[in-house]
Amino acid sequence: MIIENNELKGLKSELSHLDAVTENLGFVRWQWEYYRATYDWKLEAEGHEYYLRLNARAIEGKLESPTAVLEIQDAYLGRATFPHGLEYESGVPDAVRKQAESVLSQLKDNLS
Repeated sequence: MIIENNELKGLKSELSHLDAVTENLGFVRWQWEYYRATYDWKLEAEGHEYYLRLNARAIEGKLESPTAVLEIQDAYLGRATFPHGLEYESGVPDAVRKQAESVLSQLKDNLS
């Protein structure tokens, strides 16, 4: 599910700063290419793993440069599926959604 009313959407940050702040909150930058990065934060609840996924796109420079400027795009919340992947269509427990929203709020505060 896309997290609506995501106050991070459109926020800009240098890659090195974004990496440091997200790492401090427990995010991992898994996927990346020259112009796009994906940050994941893992939650476990009710016997399932959920991931808060944050997408960012380089608007100045390329991702191999720590001074590249990234703009944060959508944030998603999905349930991990076997053997790999995320499923975004199933319902998410309220406790998981609230945790995800709290982490996004902390991230916004730390980036502002």
